[in-house]
Amino acid sequence: MIARLIAVALLVFPLVSMHALAQAPASPSKIQSPPAATAKATFAGGCFWCMEPPFDKLEGVISTTSGYIGGQKKNPTYEEVSAGRTGHTEAVQVVYDPVKVSYAKLLEVFWKNIDPTVKDRQFCDTGSQYRTGIFYYGEEQKKLAEASKQQLEKTKPFSAPIVTEITAAADFYPAEDYHQDYYVKNPVRYNFYRTGCGRDARLKELWGSAPK
Repeated sequence: MIARLIAVALLVFPLVSMHALAQAPASPSKIQSPPAATAKATFAGGCFWCMEPPFDKLEGVISTTSGYIGGQKKNPTYEEVSAGRTGHTEAVQVVYDPVKVSYAKLLEVFWKNIDPTVKDRQFCDTGSQYRTGIFYYGEEQKKLAEASKQQLEKTKPFSAPIVTEITAAADFYPAEDYHQDYYVKNPVRYNFYRTGCGRDARLKELWGSAPK
């Protein structure tokens, strides 16, 4: 998080502190129980603010929820996770209609929106809380995730190996309300952070084009 604030500060843009944001009136929670006909997928790709938009754009995606996964602490707070004390990583849980969008398509979008060549880091954010990962639910998702990684190793347009982890999903803890849909509620701050962190520039370097 410190790296996020530094990146924005370098662009001479005044940010309200995360503490101040935390004290802002909470917006209605976006977290809902998915209907029986839907499925869920969870991906870690660094800053969860930046991982919601690419999935929200997909037809068939019902919701995206920023949160924490992969650690030991139950019900962690953002301050605990961002300090690297919980073992969790920032992640996005996607609820989707498998009739309208496949898990394979979600995997494709995931890969093109991360840097899979670095461990415990994404762009300007460092630490295991920003590690990339696919957290699968059931053997079918595991099989598809592993196959997509193997295929990517053969076709990737860069030479570095892929270090993104594929792990069985454990408990997912939704982040605080002020983190949900941050790119919608705070578009100027979000875009300054994203640009300052060098996310799109690095993605273009890796994949040959900026993410859509």
